[in-house]
Amino acid sequence: MVRVASMPMYDFPEIAPALDELWAGLRRNLAAEGLAEIPRALVHDRDLRALWNDSDIWFSQCCGYDLIARYRGHLRPLATPHYGAPECRGWEYASVVVVADDREGEDIRDLAGTRCAVNGLESHSGTHSLRALVAPHHRAGKFFASVVESGAHIHSLAMIRRGNVDVAAIDCVTYALLERHRPSALAGVRRFALTSHAPGIPYVTHATTSADDVSRMRAALYETFVEPDLTAVRQALLLEHLETTELAHYQRIAEIAEAAGALGYPKLA
Repeated sequence: MVRVASMPMYDFPEIAPALDELWAGLRRNLAAEGLAEIPRALVHDRDLRALWNDSDIWFSQCCGYDLIARYRGHLRPLATPHYGAPECRGWEYASVVVVADDREGEDIRDLAGTRCAVNGLESHSGTHSLRALVAPHHRAGKFFASVVESGAHIHSLAMIRRGNVDVAAIDCVTYALLERHRPSALAGVRRFALTSHAPGIPYVTHATTSADDVSRMRAALYETFVEPDLTAVRQALLLEHLETTELAHYQRIAEIAEAAGALGYPKLA
């Protein structure tokens, strides 16, 4: 067995070196907790489904909706960071609904009939949070003129800038990291609205990881979040605090999706 470690949810080139440095520090703390067979390096740029389905996955991050849906019983949360994005609230996050900066309007109903891009059809931040926001205003199960899957938040932003679509919901941590490290990705777009808050992206391990190892992994994470030598790295990644989380904490994400369905809007359309 070759264990796999990754931090894929906010892994773009500008911050990959900081993620690698964070992992080096976490790896030291994992070893200090007596854990063995710790992956030497993070895996970057791997397809998320292949990554999360890997039986050798040992440390990663996973979208909250995927955690309680497709990967229930396969992954378990360890802890969830408090990020320093302005829209975060403790360990909860929201999505920033963005449009082209020359689009008029301020009310979410002004977006009816527009073209929408989502990073993934099962994503909470890009799809389900937006569906919940517009659900009260759908007409016969429709709100948008079209919905296309871009594959990533960064691609959704690029589609708005090119004029291919009109609106997208962007994870607020992604938005804040881009503001800091790649502001050009946000040129030509503006904030339009904010979705409701929900449990943020957790660090996860394989569901078969022993209770003792889970406890040790959590202790190592907490040490990494207070280690003085890693302060600059945490700041670069907007990491502030940490919250121990369990699968039950993520049921609220399922409830957000179910509430939109109860209003007669079972899918983003």
